[in-house]
Amino acid sequence: MNDVLHKLPEFIHNHIALVAMFVVVLIALIVMEIASLFRKYKELTPAGLTLMINRESPLMIDLSAYADFEKAHVPGARHVAMSQFDPESKDLTNAKELPVVVMDKDGRGAATKAAQRLVKAGFAKVHILGGGVQAWQQAQLPVAKGKK
Repeated sequence: MNDVLHKLPEFIHNHIALVAMFVVVLIALIVMEIASLFRKYKELTPAGLTLMINRESPLMIDLSAYADFEKAHVPGARHVAMSQFDPESKDLTNAKELPVVVMDKDGRGAATKAAQRLVKAGFAKVHILGGGVQAWQQAQLPVAKGKK
C-alpha cells in the first residue's frame, strides 16, 4: 500500500488526461446521486410496482410508442402518446391525490419528463418505473398485449 502511494504522483503526472476524465466522471456520478435525492418523484423497481399495484391501485401511464404498447405492457396501464400527455387534462386532475406511475419502453427519458410535468402540475405521489417496461419483462412479470 505504501508503495502505491509513492507512485501515485508519478502516475497522475504521466496520465493527466486519464485522471481528468476519472475526476469528471466521479463528479458527474456524485451530482446525479445528489439530484436523485432531491427530486420530487420516486423510482420504482418492478417488484416495488407490483407491491404498489397490490396495495394502492395506482394510475399507470405507459408512454411507449403505440406499437411497443401493443406488443407488451404492464397489465392495467393506459397508453398515452407523449405528444398527447397533458397533466392539466380533466382526466388527470381528478387523480392528483392518487399514486401515479409513468413508464416508457426502456426508462430512458419520456417517463422522467412526464414525472417532472406531473410534479409541476401539483401531483402528490409521482413514480416512474425504473428501466421501463423492459425491466418489467426482464423480471419475468406478466404482460398484457394488444390495446388494453
